[in-house]
Parts: sequence; structure tokens; C-alpha cells
Amino acid sequence: MPLRDENGRNGGVRINPSILAADFVNMQSELARIASADFVHVDVMDNHFVPNLTFGPQMVERIQATSTVPLDVHLMIADPDRWAPGYAELGAASVTFHLEAATEPVALARRLRDIGARAGVAVKPATPVEALFDLLDDFDQVLVMTVEPGFGGQSFMPETMPKLRRLADEARRRGSAVWLQVDGGIGESTIAQAAEAGADTFVAGSAVFGAADPAAAIAGLRATAAQHRHAH
Repeated sequence: MPLRDENGRNGGVRINPSILAADFVNMQSELARIASADFVHVDVMDNHFVPNLTFGPQMVERIQATSTVPLDVHLMIADPDRWAPGYAELGAASVTFHLEAATEPVALARRLRDIGARAGVAVKPATPVEALFDLLDDFDQVLVMTVEPGFGGQSFMPETMPKLRRLADEARRRGSAVWLQVDGGIGESTIAQAAEAGADTFVAGSAVFGAADPAAAIAGLRATAAQHRHAH
């Protein structure tokens, strides 16, 4: 399936609803409600790297088989060097692992790309982004967490925005096409802040799945983000 917007630098934004906020028992109908999204964000948690447990490969494989929208898998797990390639092999369009958990992040990113997925790297709120500056060419996406990873429904942390801005400025300076993603507490008000700070790819949970009309919520978030990116 062709991705709707390959180049975020042209003012394009991507809205990736997080199925952490979905009704797991009715996953097929929940996925149908977000057919207009750019990606489906799938949070894999192992009760080790983060204090929560969600899906494993079997569930992700079923979501992959069911979803008309490509998968953006976010691995909040220990030892991604061992486990991440398996998610790419399931057909996920994008696989993001945590910098804090990886032993050989660049080698892992190359492996993911070799399998055919976009390679992403995520950083927790307290992790500096400067370590990624020389690695931007090795990744297709950098995820700046705007909450502590582990649970949905948390409040957006505005103190992560200066870090995102530094990363966006550096990516622009290098002419990088890397996508800059934010995840955590993203809704109508906070998406504007994140877009102004340089994000182009937005994970939203309850703001989409909690809406009476998820398609309208996705369109609204996309419009707000695009407006504030142009203002940046």
C-alpha cells in the first residue's frame, strides 16, 4: 500500500492513532474506524523495559493481517536487538525501538531496513537527543516521547519540546528526510505545540478512539498540525 505522504518536509503531516486506546475485543471494527489514518501505532510492551504488558508478535501479526492501514510498531521492550527484526518480518511498515534498550542501534536499524521496514528509534523524556545527531541517516524516524513510556492516557510533557526543536533544527541543517514523531498526550491543543517544535508524525490515542467520529478527529488533528507546521 503506498504511503500517503513520503515527505514531511513538504508540510505533510501523518496521524498515527494508537490502538492502546482501542477496544481490543473489537479490534477489526476499531481498525475500520481509523481507515483514514496514515499508520496504525502499535505499542509492544514487555513488562520489563516498561511496567506494562500489551501485545506480542501473534497479536501484531493478526493486526497486520486485518488492518488496511500500514503498521507503525513501537517496541518498548528490552533486548530489541534480538526481537525487533521479527516484527519487520511480520510485514510492519515501520519498526521503532528504544535507544535506551538497544546494544547496537545502527546495526539493528540496518537489519530492519534490509528486511523492508522503516527503521525508527525512540527516546524517553529524560534521554538527550544529541546522541542521535550523527546517526540521523541511519534512521527513517525518530520518536521523541512526550510522556514516560508504559501507559496510555498520560498528560503531555511540554518540557520535551526544546529537545524536539533541537532535533528538528539539526535534521534541517543536515538536509535529513527523517520523520520526527511524538507520542503521548497528543490532542487538539498539544499537537499544535509539537508541530511548531518540528514534529511531522503524531501518535494520538484517546483523541481519536475516544471521539464520536474518529475520521473527523483524524482530519482535525491533521489540519491543526499542518497549520502550525507552516507557521514554524
